[in-house]
Amino acid sequence: MKVLVTGANGFVGRGVCAVLAQRGYALVRAVRGLAPSDKPGAPDALAVGEVNGETVWDAALRQAPEAVVHLAARAHVTRAIAGDAEICRQTNVAGAVRLAEQCAAAGVRRFIFMSSVKVMGEGRACSYRESDAPAPVGTYAAAKWEAEQRLHEIAGRSGMELVVLRPTLVYGRGVKANFFSLMRAIDRRIPLPLGAVANRRSLIYLGNLADATARCLTHPNAAGKTYLLSDGEDVSSAELVRRIAEALGRAPRLMAVPPRWLYLAARLMGRGDAADRLLGSLTVDSRAIRTDLGWRPPYTMRQGLAATAAWYRTWADRDRAPPA
Repeated sequence: MKVLVTGANGFVGRGVCAVLAQRGYALVRAVRGLAPSDKPGAPDALAVGEVNGETVWDAALRQAPEAVVHLAARAHVTRAIAGDAEICRQTNVAGAVRLAEQCAAAGVRRFIFMSSVKVMGEGRACSYRESDAPAPVGTYAAAKWEAEQRLHEIAGRSGMELVVLRPTLVYGRGVKANFFSLMRAIDRRIPLPLGAVANRRSLIYLGNLADATARCLTHPNAAGKTYLLSDGEDVSSAELVRRIAEALGRAPRLMAVPPRWLYLAARLMGRGDAADRLLGSLTVDSRAIRTDLGWRPPYTMRQGLAATAAWYRTWADRDRAPPA
């Protein structure tokens, strides 16, 4: 089975491609630009440039993929950069729609769209389910929700099978941004004021996300469905620190600061959104994909964190951050 994977050289893309290749899929890896390592030894890599409403997918679709996993996206929206929100929408909405329309015309059988749990909303005490009405907060989440709706329209009139995946926070080999920063703080024995935080958060290990994606490629029950994805283990921010510390072989250094003080300090520094993510709760009920597809996460959270810590060590031991 030939599969086109967009965003193939990104954090999630590398993990998904590794699992699909291991299972014998023939891959067409669409990337923005070829890296030096792609040119001599990766004939399946195809440079498509920026993903937006003008992207030309002819070369990729001429290879007749039976399915597409659309991972290419713009995740970070910076208000300080003029036009950044519009660039986000061009990539996440117009780019997804452009690809889906061309895939439908080319006879692609199944289209998997990697959305986000952020489509559901933020800060709810009880777990989200697929039956809950989306309430996206922020430019990125709103763009993902708009894209989902547009893709359902295309699938409805073309017969192409659409599968929408909404993963929670993804961690694993190659993770960057806040999760990497948290690991580095723990590794450097920096005291963290999270000991009194009793929130609940769902996460998903990259290996589990890739495995679920592979299951959705072929399972007949996945057609037309939307799934929330997690490891199935919810933890507080304090417990996450403890588990990362265990994986790194460090003793957790947690201070019990009242969460309301942390919220206040974060807002005074203009970091209220970051405080909401770190101190608030966001959990999902991921039973639907388990029931429909018989899927079970192949890795526990501890196994996923251990693998992530092992990868982190390859960079931390050289006092370097991973390449962007």
